[in-house]
Amino acid sequence: MIDAHRAPILHPSPNFDARDCAVDMLVLHYTGMENADAALVRLCDPAAKVSAHYVVREDGQTFSLVPETARAWHAGVSFWRGARNINARSIGIEIVNGGHDFGLPAFPEAQIAAVIDLIAAIRGRWAIPDRNIVGHSDVAPGRKLDPGERFPWQSLAAAGHGLWPDVMAEDSADPLGDLARIGYGPAPLDDAGHAAAVIFAFSQRFRSHAPTSTLDADLRARICAVAGLAEAAR
Repeated sequence: MIDAHRAPILHPSPNFDARDCAVDMLVLHYTGMENADAALVRLCDPAAKVSAHYVVREDGQTFSLVPETARAWHAGVSFWRGARNINARSIGIEIVNGGHDFGLPAFPEAQIAAVIDLIAAIRGRWAIPDRNIVGHSDVAPGRKLDPGERFPWQSLAAAGHGLWPDVMAEDSADPLGDLARIGYGPAPLDDAGHAAAVIFAFSQRFRSHAPTSTLDADLRARICAVAGLAEAAR
């Protein structure tokens, strides 16, 4: 549960519309801007036509911009597990961080603790499986890099949210097929350029110390392990 001092502050954005399906996904972003104030201005600017449901500052303070029952405009052109209209089925969380354009700073512990609390609260209201807790880079590989390789996905999973392979599997015999089974796509991954972007997105999240767009034995084993977790998370 979110602590009282982390209770979201209402900061309404006009940038939303109606949902046409149930929520079953969470998409995590970094803001990629110089500070929280700049991000809030943009996410609430009607001309920008972007928004998110929540913004989490470095100190853990959280802002609520769009009601969870409405569709915020955060994912853009995206794909996950056969779905393309990710905004319609997801809740978007913007985590204040300068991102790659500002040196990709570390995420403070207080901020990650607040994100974990927020996710727990959201999942108490919606049926969101672990396999559908994703980064923007997962649903828009090649187009987006956030929340970036410094985001602590393993800590998130240790708190009970999302996938993390604690034990490596055997080398995958069909890594591109396994990536599609995890949710990446569109499947089949038969375009070499797009396949490379998907491989990089996966490695950025699950082997963040050495992201790459080239398959090797270690990466194939990680892909196989995550695919097994995704199947079990149905």
